[in-house]
Amino acid sequence: MLPNRMQLSRQTEEQLKKLKAYTGVTPNVAARLAFFRSVESGFRYSAERDNKKLDGSLVLDKITWLGETLQATELILKMLYPKIEQKSLIKAWASHVEDGIASLRNHRSLIDLAMAI
Repeated sequence: MLPNRMQLSRQTEEQLKKLKAYTGVTPNVAARLAFFRSVESGFRYSAERDNKKLDGSLVLDKITWLGETLQATELILKMLYPKIEQKSLIKAWASHVEDGIASLRNHRSLIDLAMAI
């Protein structure tokens, strides 16, 4: 469903790296948290409103990005966007990560982050 190689926008990637510097949580784990946080908040991707480029330099395979949440993530995306084409599915995932990281990026320690989630 999702392509084997995935990347985020440069802005989202920078926020994930800053969160890692503060908390030690790696960008792939933080992206997983951000995705599910975004889904829970009710955010929905819209291809019409999407004008972001996935231009980040951190290109990882989907197993690394999603880990044990791979199947759940793909099923949630398919449930939320049943008619979306595969090319747009990665943009939907990236938009959810971007939306979710907004609520996580300002935590300055692992304890603060853990308390927030």
